[in-house]
Amino acid sequence: MSQNRVVEGRMVNAVRLAELIEGERPMEATEIEDAERTCPDCGGDVLQVGYMPSVSEFVTGYKCQNCEWHETDRE
Repeated sequence: MSQNRVVEGRMVNAVRLAELIEGERPMEATEIEDAERTCPDCGGDVLQVGYMPSVSEFVTGYKCQNCEWHETDRE
């Protein structure tokens, strides 16, 4: 599984990162990757993770490492 990363001062794994983005625990999550973009709110580094919130949906979520900003590709 993926390596842990620091997000808002806490160590998180891929499932926990997806949970921070989605608001609930996903069924599965892929490895955490650098999104190669900056946060529109604070200019911090953004991470991305793919996850399945349900059996029939796969979402890519984006989360700033420094602040609460996040979004998904479903928007």
